[in-house]
Amino acid sequence: MMSTSVDRLLLLLLLLIPSSSFVINNFVIIPQHSTRTVTSSPNILLAKPRRSSSEEPVTPSSNPNFSKKAKASRPFRGTVVPSSSSTSKANKSKVTFSGKIGGRGLGLMSQGKTRASGISNVSRLKILGGTHKNRILKSPDVYLRPMMGKVKEALFSTLRSFGLYEPGSKSVKWLDVFCGSGSVGLESLSRSHKSCDGGLSVFVDFAEDCCQTVRDNLDTMNFENLGYPIKSDALKALINPVEAGIDVDRFDVVSITPPYEEVVYADLVDAVCNSPVVGEDTVVVIEYPVELGSLPHVVKGSQDGSSTLVGVRNRKYGRTVIAIYVADPTGRMEGAESRPEEFISLK
Repeated sequence: MMSTSVDRLLLLLLLLIPSSSFVINNFVIIPQHSTRTVTSSPNILLAKPRRSSSEEPVTPSSNPNFSKKAKASRPFRGTVVPSSSSTSKANKSKVTFSGKIGGRGLGLMSQGKTRASGISNVSRLKILGGTHKNRILKSPDVYLRPMMGKVKEALFSTLRSFGLYEPGSKSVKWLDVFCGSGSVGLESLSRSHKSCDGGLSVFVDFAEDCCQTVRDNLDTMNFENLGYPIKSDALKALINPVEAGIDVDRFDVVSITPPYEEVVYADLVDAVCNSPVVGEDTVVVIEYPVELGSLPHVVKGSQDGSSTLVGVRNRKYGRTVIAIYVADPTGRMEGAESRPEEFISLK
């Protein structure tokens, strides 16, 4: 009898106070039509995090691995293999160059040096998507280690998941640093031109031959009004873009694809963080060798007011790793959620 009275009393409470939540026998009861207001702190760094992170931003120089040149030996190929590589023993052998594409035994080739007569680049670079899909690109007469086709396809697939290159989306402004033949920035133009009849790519390389090759490829693709090369040191172009000749206020994507053993990644990443052409929601793509371990998940520049890069992807393709960051993320970019779990040692 007592139990029945209690049940009736509880039922009456539910009917009279439908918007309340209360505890009965250690269970919290929340009516289905009640609402909760969730407020977010404006200081949260991570945009749409898949997993929360308590990491504090680090400066690039705080990791000793990135403050020195990488030791990233690669097979002997007619591509970018700096003379400091541990495979330098290849130079000791007498090599007869037969003009084959790639192959072992070609010795070590320093980036930007003119190829010896009869040596071709490793592969015929081509556009993989957009209005100029399957277009073969001209390559400069210097040794290159271009982004592999499978890596480039995976990169642009990820960028599409962020909402870039979708029909009717805004045109993409791309800065291609260490551009070589310009294949990455040209890929962006082809895809952006198809999705929104626009796009802009600026190419940076220290070799004049690479810059001329970019001009030729732009002309062949009828994109001469949608891009231009800048002959400049990469750090100068990032830190002082106006002085280098770049007349774009901010880029949507900045790609850094350097010769692994010829750069200090701490300097490059710090230059990106402090660059005036990097702003809110700029996507930063950095290619680096697996020998470095892993770039940090959250990186902040060394200067006051510099951008903070939040890692959203960090994928390994053989011995190549592609890290994708979003600078000062606002959360407006769908699919570009923070993924700290990917920024671990990849050796």
